[in-house]
Amino acid sequence: MKHLFCKPLLCIVLLCCFFSVTHAQTPRAANLKCEYLVNPIGIDNAHPRLTWMMDDKAQGAAQSAYQLFVGTDSAAVATGKGGNWTTAKIASSNNLAIYNGQQLKPFTKYYWKVQLWDQAGKKLAPSTINSFETGMMGMQNWQGSWISDNKGIAVNPAPYFRNTFNVKKTIRSARAYIAVAGLYELYLNGKKIGNHRLDPMYTRFDRRTLYVSYDVTAQLQSGKNAVGVLLGNGWYNHQSTAVWFFHQAPWRGRPAFCMDLRITYTDGSVETVKSGTDWKTSLSPIVFNSIYTAEHYDGRLEQAGWNTANFDDSKWKPVINRSAPSMNIVSQSMQPIRAVDTISTKSITKIDNDVWVFDMGRNISGVSEITVKGDSGTVIRLKHAERLNKNGHVDQSNIDLHYRPTDDKDPFQTDIFILGGKGEETFSPRFNYKGFQYIEVSSSKPIQIGKENIKAFFMHSDVEPIGTVNASNQTINQIWTATNNSYLSNLFGYPTDCPQREKNGWTGDAHIASETGLYNFDGITVYEKWLADHRDEQQPNGVLPSIIPTGGWGYEWGNGPDWTSTIAIIPYNIYLFYGDSKLLADSYTAIEKYVNHIDELYPSGLTTWGLGDWVPVKSVSPVELTSSVYYYTDASILAKAAKILGKQADYVKYTALANKIKNAINAKYLDTTTGIYGKGLQTELSVPLYWGVVPENMKSKVAANLAKRVAADNFHLDVGILGAKAILSALSDNGYSDVAYKIASQETFPSWGWWMVNGATTLYENWQIDAKSDISLNHIMFGEIGAWLYKGIAGIHPDPEHPGFKNVLLQPHFVPGLNEFTATHKGPYGNIVSSWQRTGTGVTYKVTIPANSTATITFPAGKVYLSGKPLAVNSFYKAAAGSYVFEVK
Repeated sequence: MKHLFCKPLLCIVLLCCFFSVTHAQTPRAANLKCEYLVNPIGIDNAHPRLTWMMDDKAQGAAQSAYQLFVGTDSAAVATGKGGNWTTAKIASSNNLAIYNGQQLKPFTKYYWKVQLWDQAGKKLAPSTINSFETGMMGMQNWQGSWISDNKGIAVNPAPYFRNTFNVKKTIRSARAYIAVAGLYELYLNGKKIGNHRLDPMYTRFDRRTLYVSYDVTAQLQSGKNAVGVLLGNGWYNHQSTAVWFFHQAPWRGRPAFCMDLRITYTDGSVETVKSGTDWKTSLSPIVFNSIYTAEHYDGRLEQAGWNTANFDDSKWKPVINRSAPSMNIVSQSMQPIRAVDTISTKSITKIDNDVWVFDMGRNISGVSEITVKGDSGTVIRLKHAERLNKNGHVDQSNIDLHYRPTDDKDPFQTDIFILGGKGEETFSPRFNYKGFQYIEVSSSKPIQIGKENIKAFFMHSDVEPIGTVNASNQTINQIWTATNNSYLSNLFGYPTDCPQREKNGWTGDAHIASETGLYNFDGITVYEKWLADHRDEQQPNGVLPSIIPTGGWGYEWGNGPDWTSTIAIIPYNIYLFYGDSKLLADSYTAIEKYVNHIDELYPSGLTTWGLGDWVPVKSVSPVELTSSVYYYTDASILAKAAKILGKQADYVKYTALANKIKNAINAKYLDTTTGIYGKGLQTELSVPLYWGVVPENMKSKVAANLAKRVAADNFHLDVGILGAKAILSALSDNGYSDVAYKIASQETFPSWGWWMVNGATTLYENWQIDAKSDISLNHIMFGEIGAWLYKGIAGIHPDPEHPGFKNVLLQPHFVPGLNEFTATHKGPYGNIVSSWQRTGTGVTYKVTIPANSTATITFPAGKVYLSGKPLAVNSFYKAAAGSYVFEVK
């Protein structure tokens, strides 16, 4: 009889496996998200977006209808009763719906599910129940006061704050809402809340302030509780001096915060513990902190238990009320920054008795952590850099160019740790991050240290990876990995140019890398936040700064249309990749003001406003040509947005403007006899081709000239960042994918592969590794190649007529020199696979199209077979959802 029963744990495991397999095989709606987040709390949007995927592996699977149920009672929603919103059965294949039920209330948890019907009209199993929870839903619901300590902006130590409160009843739930001017860590009863880093995200503080929401139910206890807050400067109180003048930002002030800790009891009553003048404050052991340079910590100043209930705070000072930094405090509804990866030391070199250099084996953005014993007062310095001098010491000469210190008290990328002398001590900065591979550790007194004493944390916005690339050429794989490492190293709630020297939101770098980001990562929440920063920074006449956010620098330099086209390009890319027009709609007025302003300044249609093809190999293309092409792109996107949003008069107006610009460019720069733009440089030919300026009847001639020019340049690059964005797709989209691949796979100077064979784990700022300037070793401005691998080899493109990969345009290129290539991209409908492999007789091409979407496949030359039968139209196939294996001979 004993064989009829299993051990309890084994039974549970087997049952779980059974149910998970059963669930995976049952078609239904899956991957439910609200505002592109899973079960978020602190939603402020009165009409949040609800999205899902159809989980159905059947060939031809499609959604014919859906129904949504939203309510505050999860049991009722489970039985199909949405108390707040129950839609009718909607005959639609859409997988994005905008909530349009009863008015959402603040501080309320809503449950929701989706019911789908398949292509045959069959009702599928209902989705699992997900939730979203509203936050403040308006400024009027805050109860706490903005508080700070009574210190000025020049005071270095970071402040502690604390308060105690009693819990006398049984708690049902508790939420903490905290808005901060600066950075913070929140503690309850001695424990740090959450695993975010560098919250809240950087904004134009005096125009928009973000608050973060936490579920803190499990952190509270019956009886006496303590809440603690540690504040850092961040970009709000920028004390380090550099060329961008952040220390003179108009918002600058001593960090401050406002917090409501909202406790709901089982009897239905609500109590709010809030920030106010009953709180107390003291200075912390963080004696200096700069988001730009480093952090200094004095272990002798630690106050053990400062954030616990029974700590004696009799010597602490009273707080003061402060004005709010802005009157626009909104929820931070986005992927947070986290320490995503822990990296152990690869090797250690002892330079002398008190200096060691640690090699982490790869270039990252983030922080280091040291664990060490030593005498009280021992000063340990941790100097971070991307490369080494010939003498073995770290070398910062490539990244400290723009730093303008007033004295020697704020060394660049150098943490200072003063030991408390109480046994083993650990230090890692809380309010800073750096770009580095090497850490030079020096000590004022003898210490014992080895590889195990130092580790590093790779930090960035924790966006979900949604793309993969795998090629038979390992250099291509290295380039893809390095590109992603640089993209992530430059994603900290906004896209940056480099994580060491600047940390600035350079607009040009960001729009150039946006497709690379969107193919590889689910980054919509970061881009939506950053485009709100754009709208905050835009002047009434439409002008944008070259770095966003900014303290005022960048309105006068670097902000022509070749850079600040972010305002148009990124919202349109989001529309293409997600099929969601909200960001286009939110940005429409800003795009219009921007385009109108350029039109006023340059009525001819040609503009000289811009930086041009930044950091070229050798040849310099005319700024007027490249900037005018970007101006054309902005006007074209504005016309497309007008059409999408139903603004017919604007569509006509801006289509005409775009045509005027295009005609002006071609009249001045295109020789219609030869098919050459300008002098026929790589950038001059590729930028008009890529952005659609070349007349249809001239494309083949211009593309042929580009291919000839590349051949004349020995199949190597001769471009800056604008040319690097355009050249690969300009070739592969126009019949020269083989030439594009020759460039992409080069391993000699100048090329991406040249960096790889010289040991790069990230992308560089300059093609010349030994250049004297512009030589950050972790830059994203040459990162378009990461997107091109999906576009130019796998051939995965969004369809502008059916955006969000509702219809996938597949145009694979079986390039000479590669034996196999696979790319996958998880779009809004699910996972797209484009994979090819050479065989003895041709190429096997495998495709997967997710449920509820389709694909239009265009094949290169050759005879195409599906299941052994030739296609009716040899170069073209329209595919429903499912998996396919084609043979191309």
